[in-house]
Amino acid sequence: MKPILFSLMVLPSVLVAQPLDLGTRWELFVDEYLVAEKKGLALKLHEPVKREIVLTTDKPWEGHTCAYFSVIQDGKKVLMYYRGSSGGSDHSDAQVTCVAESTDGIHFTRPKLGLIEAGGTKDNNVIWRGVESHNFSPFLDANPSAKAEERFKALGGVKQPGKNWHQGETPGGLYAFASADGVHWKKMRDTPVITKGAFDSQNLAFFDTTRSRYACFSRIFLNKVRAVQSHHSADFLGWSDGVPHAYAEGVPWEHFYTSATVPCPTAPHLFLSFPKRFMTSRHKVTTHKEKGVSDAVFMSSRDGVHWDRPFLEAWVRPGPDPLNWTDRNNMTANGIVVTGEGEWSLYISEHYRHPDHRIRRLTVRKQGFASMHADAKGGSFTTKPIKVTGSKLVLNYATSAAGSVQVEALDESGAVAAKTVEIYGDEFEANVLDTSKLAGKTIQLRVMMKDADLYAWRFAE
Repeated sequence: MKPILFSLMVLPSVLVAQPLDLGTRWELFVDEYLVAEKKGLALKLHEPVKREIVLTTDKPWEGHTCAYFSVIQDGKKVLMYYRGSSGGSDHSDAQVTCVAESTDGIHFTRPKLGLIEAGGTKDNNVIWRGVESHNFSPFLDANPSAKAEERFKALGGVKQPGKNWHQGETPGGLYAFASADGVHWKKMRDTPVITKGAFDSQNLAFFDTTRSRYACFSRIFLNKVRAVQSHHSADFLGWSDGVPHAYAEGVPWEHFYTSATVPCPTAPHLFLSFPKRFMTSRHKVTTHKEKGVSDAVFMSSRDGVHWDRPFLEAWVRPGPDPLNWTDRNNMTANGIVVTGEGEWSLYISEHYRHPDHRIRRLTVRKQGFASMHADAKGGSFTTKPIKVTGSKLVLNYATSAAGSVQVEALDESGAVAAKTVEIYGDEFEANVLDTSKLAGKTIQLRVMMKDADLYAWRFAE
């Protein structure tokens, strides 16, 4: 089977048939969904800042092949789930699921739960034991109809060995789990709820608030490459058939070991993904037995099927640490945590198969994964027609001391109906333009920029 491609040249003609109705939602400049034309500007990917090590998996029930981390922000508490594994088979019943807790997303501790014996003791942070722990991936259910006793949900499970297991042709698959507190879990059904796929990786899910349904992103093999498929469900038990990701023509077909797909915290209609890109044949540290090197990349989608990859470069490189150049490192955890004003935290694993296997915190600017960027020479872009739905335009932007951003609202004849003064600074939510007299009208926005980055914007009341 050949990789699925889509042409970016076809989509805009469909989108501009009617003016874009953005409501008051945030739109991030991770793609060119809003852009009709540009000159002297380009989308720019922003690398995260590597921060401190937040957890080293050195307990007897954890080990050097811990993996598939999920991070959940539940009010003032941050929960980090992961597989405890000392290097056994993917089908070992000795695999466990562990949880660590934090109040700030930086300092994590292991609660002593006393639930399941592992590592010779119940004095541990283990919440599940069995083959489903190989890739147990929980989330906090945002479904307003979710039952209190099913406030947390998860998927976990693998296919049994056999011919064509990677095509989903052997027994097994993903089981559905539920929990009231994120600690005490039960299966929602005794049989798998998704069976067609490979699943030998992190298979994650969440409630898609934009479409009022559950979404799942699971592992498949397509064209002999590790790939991702999407499913949806009304009740978390009955799932649609998987649909493989589709990419634009010219985008290389690469091994995506995991996807770490999440709805954007401020713009849940937009899916963000941080796949671990696996280069299977490279062998940088020749004294290390296993081949393969990995980094993390970034992409986005507005429907979960068609994915924009304007940035083919790495989002996170392995860096100078040689132990990050061994196999199966640099795997982004599933989840984004708000750790400060204007700061989002993600997490990435390091030192796989080594005694000090650990996970490190990464920080990004709020909504700042990418931007429309202008260098010192400057440039401009004009949007597609947009319906004005708020009384003001709000920007998340940054300039140098000499840089600037200026926005003009163009009416349907192309005349300037309103414009901002020259804007400079570094602000997450700057009210820059009064659009109250334009409410309900169709306009285009023309943005002139110099030595500046525009990360996101929205109309607001």
